[in-house]
Amino acid sequence: MSNPQHKGTALITGASSGIGAVYADRLARRGYDLILVARNRERLDQLANRLTTASGRSIEVVAADLGHKADVRRVEDILRTDSSITMLVNNAGFGGAGPLLVSDPDKMEAMIELNVTALTRLTYAIAPKFVERGSGTIVNIASIVAVAPELLNGVYGGTKAFVLAFSQSLRHELADKGVRIQAVLPGATRTEFWGIAGQPVENLPESIVMSAEDLVDAALAGLDQGELATVPSLPDAADWNAFESARAALGPNLSRSEPAPRYGVPAAR
Repeated sequence: MSNPQHKGTALITGASSGIGAVYADRLARRGYDLILVARNRERLDQLANRLTTASGRSIEVVAADLGHKADVRRVEDILRTDSSITMLVNNAGFGGAGPLLVSDPDKMEAMIELNVTALTRLTYAIAPKFVERGSGTIVNIASIVAVAPELLNGVYGGTKAFVLAFSQSLRHELADKGVRIQAVLPGATRTEFWGIAGQPVENLPESIVMSAEDLVDAALAGLDQGELATVPSLPDAADWNAFESARAALGPNLSRSEPAPRYGVPAAR
């Protein structure tokens, strides 16, 4: 077994299964030690034991529910104090597939707390450390609903739109400071997400469902290529570039001193 060069430590949230567990496997193979964060301690221990045997990397597990403020603070402390951490993968989150008007507001609030608040706090815990060192990588798992919010629950789409916008802002702010930022926008992926969201993945057309392994491999290839936003199933990067160009073209006219003539509103003098 080859022993790749040590690349520091990657902290991965939502690491006990699905996309997070695949990231753990792939990053261990790439030479990262790991800190695996999730609620299910038993699953974390099983994954850590398997990956330690397979890769020889040092793997720490942290049982934490990032929907609870105290647990978020514990993980923040790790990010602030462990100088070996060179990568943060913000993967923890949950979604919904039901219409907004029949959704439980308490569950929607919990979704915002996990998908937005926890991700933001963990990023703010590590970003200043990366800036001080002039290096580091932050990977934020968003979703295609960041740009197509009508596909699933509206609050879920809103949280993932935040993740994309937050990542874009971070890239703008930190690009010249040696910190890599990537937002990953998965489509339908074969994980437990769908069952938890109330729509089993078996009900989806096979043609639109990607395996978690293929998703992560494509996402890491996108990271290697320097992409800010990686849509693993998008055949032509030019389509995303055109989307971004159209967004940028709005810029000069988004804030002006007078209403646009098309509204027929006389400008105040």
